[in-house]
Amino acid sequence: MTGPSGADLWADAIARLSDAGVEDPQGDATRLMMAALTRVLGKQVKRHHMRDHLNAEAPPELIPAYRDMIEARTARQPVSQIIGYRSFWKHDFSVSRDTLDPRPETELLVETALELPWDSVLDLGTGTGAILISLLAERPAARGLGTDISQGALSVARDNAQRIGVTAEFAVADWFDGVDGRFDLIVSNPPYIAADEMAALSPEVREWEPRRALTDEADGLSAYRVIVAGAKAHLNPGGHVLVEIGWRQGGAVCALFEAVGAKTRILSDLDGRDRVVHAAF
Repeated sequence: MTGPSGADLWADAIARLSDAGVEDPQGDATRLMMAALTRVLGKQVKRHHMRDHLNAEAPPELIPAYRDMIEARTARQPVSQIIGYRSFWKHDFSVSRDTLDPRPETELLVETALELPWDSVLDLGTGTGAILISLLAERPAARGLGTDISQGALSVARDNAQRIGVTAEFAVADWFDGVDGRFDLIVSNPPYIAADEMAALSPEVREWEPRRALTDEADGLSAYRVIVAGAKAHLNPGGHVLVEIGWRQGGAVCALFEAVGAKTRILSDLDGRDRVVHAAF
């Protein structure tokens, strides 16, 4: 062995990520090594293959590819943006700086939606399309529309739908402004972080994800007020709304829906935190 081994590169990466304050340096170094190997070798490298690659001499092309990825991660760019995708529900979704990362907590919204009766769904602020595409993949006969104010996000969502093999419509809209028709189900993961909470976010979120998808620059409830105000006009009789919330917003969001006659319930995520409000009309 004349050059560095995969393990040498990996160990150095862990040290650099640790020095940069990355929360899980070993896990991120491993994920990025797998991605770099996949890119260099032109074939998928699985976790159970990693030991062989770590024990072998690193291919020359791997060294700059992996170095660039680690450099990006030390700048606190999210792993998903570096490798280009994030796993959610049953699929891998492409991500970009125009989109929020699909997060595991949001799978609760998908799970809850699939317990409800619906044949049409509207996803407000669709981003990567992860919620809408996951739902339509489970119910291919259903009709779905995803909207976003960002053309960049909609481009990512359309590509995800095509790659995953889901038929969905996507359109530019500012919440309900630009949406016609009625649906059995409305879903949304809106910007719910209050302006004064932004500084406490991790650099990965605060500096690399689209700010307008995170915060309303106010109290974190602005989007819910708009959704509540327009829900009845865009729901079929007996329709449902599911929205993701911040963990301290359950009472306030339920009160907004109840004020227009909806029956509400709050669902908690695996950490026991309020995560989704279900409003039945």
